[in-house]
Amino acid sequence: MDPSTDHPYDRLTPDVVIAAVEALGLRCDGRTLALNSYENRVYQIGLEEATPVVVKFYRPDRWSTPAILEEHEFSWELKDAEIPVVPPQRYNQQSLFEHEGFRYAVFERRGGHWPELGSREDREWMGRFLGRIHMAGRRKPFEHRPELSIERFGDLPREFLLEDGWIPSHLTSAYESVTTDLLDLVYEQVQQAGDVASIRLHGDCHPGNVLWTDTGPHFVDLDDCLTGPPIQDLWMLISGNRREMGQQLKQIIDGYVQFAEFDHRELVLVESLRSLRMIHYAGWLAARWEDPAFPKAFPWFSEPSYWERHVLALREQIAAVEEGPLVLS
Repeated sequence: MDPSTDHPYDRLTPDVVIAAVEALGLRCDGRTLALNSYENRVYQIGLEEATPVVVKFYRPDRWSTPAILEEHEFSWELKDAEIPVVPPQRYNQQSLFEHEGFRYAVFERRGGHWPELGSREDREWMGRFLGRIHMAGRRKPFEHRPELSIERFGDLPREFLLEDGWIPSHLTSAYESVTTDLLDLVYEQVQQAGDVASIRLHGDCHPGNVLWTDTGPHFVDLDDCLTGPPIQDLWMLISGNRREMGQQLKQIIDGYVQFAEFDHRELVLVESLRSLRMIHYAGWLAARWEDPAFPKAFPWFSEPSYWERHVLALREQIAAVEEGPLVLS
C-alpha cells in the first residue's frame, strides 16, 4: 500500500506539457498553472497573444481511446444543442491527441464558481439544465463508456479492498459483514425500482463538478460520463436530513420536468446509489494510491480511524436504505 516513486505522470514535466500544446500549432508563452484534478492532470497554459487554454492529460490506461472519443462526441452533441458545456477544441478535425505516450485534449478556459444551490430558483435552474442534458442523452446509447452497475461500483471495489489488504485486521470481519448486508439491500432496491430507463449521463454530478456564472450552470468536462438511471445526476445535488433532501429534490425535479420526463420509481434508488458511491470511493482511493498525488491529498485514508468511520457510515447507510424512498415535499 506504499505509494510508488515511479509513476507514469512523473514523465509529464512542464517541458512535455508545453511541447504537447505547441505540437498543435499553438504558441505558448511559458506560463503553466496546474489545476485541481486528481484522476487526470490538468493545466492552464498561457498563449502568446491569445487567451490561455486548459489542457487535460488523460490518466494512462484508464479509458480506451474509443471511450474518450465518445466522451468528446457527447460533449459536442450537447454544445450543438446549445446546452452549456465546454467541449474539447478541434484541430484538423481532431479532438484527441497523443504526445510522449500521453493522450490529451485542449479546452477553452471557462470560469465560474461552485453552485451553492441554496434557493428554489437555483435548484430549478439546475434541474432544467440536467433535463436538457438527459433529453439529449436519451437519443442514442453509449457504446464504449461504462455502465453504472452494482458489480462495477459495489462488488468489485469491495473485493479489491479486501483482497489487497486495505481493511485493518480488526475491522475486516465488520467490513465484510456490513458491505454484504448493504449490497444485498441495494440489489433488492434495484429490483423494486423495476425497468427504469438507462441513458447517457454526466455520471459524477456533484456541486464540485459544476461551474456557475451569472448565466447559470455549465460543465467543463464529461470525464466520468456513463450509462445509468437519470436520478444518478440528481441525487448528489441534495444534502441535509430526509425532509430537507426531499424538498430540494422536488425543486430540482420541478425544473427537470420542463424538458424531460421523470420516473418516480427512481426515487427508491437514491440511497442505494449513495451506498455504491461510498464503497466505490474508498476503492478508487486505494486503486490510485501509487500515484504520489493521492497520499499527499488524502493522508487520512491509510489511517485506521478512517476505516472505523467508514464502517460506521456504511452501517448507518443500511438504515437509510431500509427507510425507503425520499418523500418529495
